[in-house]
Formats: sequence, C-alpha cells, structure tokens
Amino acid sequence: MAVPPSSPRPLPSALQRVPLPIIGAPLFIISHPKLVIAQCTAGVVGSMPALNARPASQLDEWLAEITESLAAWDRAHPERKAAPFAINQIVHKSNDRLEHDLEVCAKYKVPIVITSLGARTDLNQAVHAWGGVVLHDIINNAFARKAIEKGADGLIAVAAGAGGHAGVKSPFALVQEIRRWFSGPLALSGAIATGDGVLAALAAGADFAYIGSAFIATEEARAAQAYKQCIVDSSSDDIVYSSLFTGVHGNYLKPSIRAAGLDPDHLPESDPSQMNFGGDAKKAWKDIWGCGQGIGAVDAIVPVAELVARLARELHAAQARTVARLTLAA
Repeated sequence: MAVPPSSPRPLPSALQRVPLPIIGAPLFIISHPKLVIAQCTAGVVGSMPALNARPASQLDEWLAEITESLAAWDRAHPERKAAPFAINQIVHKSNDRLEHDLEVCAKYKVPIVITSLGARTDLNQAVHAWGGVVLHDIINNAFARKAIEKGADGLIAVAAGAGGHAGVKSPFALVQEIRRWFSGPLALSGAIATGDGVLAALAAGADFAYIGSAFIATEEARAAQAYKQCIVDSSSDDIVYSSLFTGVHGNYLKPSIRAAGLDPDHLPESDPSQMNFGGDAKKAWKDIWGCGQGIGAVDAIVPVAELVARLARELHAAQARTVARLTLAA
C-alpha cells in the first residue's frame, strides 16, 4: 500500500489546541483531577482513567471539577488557554462500569476519549455524537487496523518500554507500519521522558509523544511518596515485563515486586482468560507499581509545570540541534 504524503496532516479541532505535542497518559489509580488540571494548564493533554473515580458517582464530581477549573483558567489566561483533557475507558468485559461512565462523559462532552483493551463501534459513535475524539491504544498493526475499521479517530502506539500494559514492538517498526496506511492522529508511547524523545517520536511519524511514567514523579500525582522516589532512584534495569498481575503483559518496578514477596526475575505467567480490571486489579496495582523504561531521565520529584517546562526546553534545543546538523550535512 502506498505511503501517505509527508505533508502535515490535519488534526481534529480538539487536538489542534495542544501547545506542546504531548499527551499525558492515563495512570491507573494515580491520575486524578489535580494532575489532569496541572497537565492541561501546563500545555499538554491531561488524562485519567474513568475507573480511578471510586465510587462511580465520583466521576461526575471529578469531571465537573476539571471542566470548571479549565474554563476558569481560560478566562484568566486568554493568551495561553489550557490544552484539552482526555478520559480513558477500559472496554474489556470485566469493566462493568463502562456504560455508566460513558454517559457521564457525554454529560460533560469530554473532548478526547482514550479507549483500551477493546474497540467498539457503538462506543466510538457515542463519542462522536457529542463531538468528541476517540484515540485507541494498540500494541501492533493488526489491532490498529481493527480500531480504525471500528471508527476510532486516531491511534496510540504503545511500543516496547512503555509503562503499564505495553507491547514489544520497536517504536520505529510500529509507527512505520501504521503510517503505510493510516495518516490520521497518532501518538507514540514507549520510554519517552525527555524533549529529545518527544522530537524522536515526531520524526518517526507520530503527531504526539505519549508520556506516563515521568508524570508519576510529580507533586500532583496521586502516588505514594515511596513510589515516586523509587522512580527517581531507578533506571531501565529496574523494570520487569510480566503478565502475572492483570493477565496482560506490562512493565513494572522490580523493587515493588520484591516488596510484595516475589522474585521479579522469576515470575510465572498469568492466564490471559483471567484478565481483570475491577477492584482486584486496583489492589494489585496499589502494591505492584507500573512503570516504563524511560525513567533514567527522572532525577527529582517536581511540580507538573516544572516537568513540562523541562520537556519544552529540551524539545526546542533538540529541534535547533537537529536543524544545525541537517544544515551541515546539506
């Protein structure tokens, strides 16, 4: 199949309102309104899983807080409006809250919905009905095609090294294969924690870098202090890839696995048919900490605004450096 043109691709209006080409990944348990608002006002897409609101009725309260806070920010900063926010919906059959949570998202006309672990045409149509954009996360090209066939607007390529549930594909291979047939919105995830990494994602063909683990070690994240400090103290050597905890392969911090009484270097495989993303999963993720391989760049617990400012400085420096190198090579 022919490669799409290399000229800039038009993005849905919601995705055009992102000052920096970065989407903060939804972090199970950790993301909440304070983090989402801080990300959006700093200039990147902030997101959270709908399932983080517990009980389910709390989702309404949280979406009210996010929408009202971002509207207030925009009134106070008309020259520097907030980026849009996103809500992650787990489409897997174990999520018995999906219909309820989708109705609440419709009430607040959530601008971006990130779907995971299943693609559904009816869900995509529901989001489109209120003017929202659907981004579906995938780990390979086959899943990417299915998502677009079922009506998703864009894709999140979860490559090797990403935190939490992640694939094994090289980011270059995955983006390359997707861009041979799909020219729509594309975010890339996988060990990105610097501005250089953001530029690499863009150069590979993505529209956005999808960053999760670096945001765990921020003051606004709802993570235990020990979790945040473990990220600061760890590197890619401290990450293990396992399916044991949810039935789906993901990346986790070895120190948290040892603290739970397990040997991270000799973990058994899990039965995929026993996948669970309800209450039991929350208990597992509270003690077993998901994390990606990019954390070697994280050396302090900082406010979100400071992290985003660093990423912006590094991105601009990387762009200038790349232009200079290309000029010398010409």
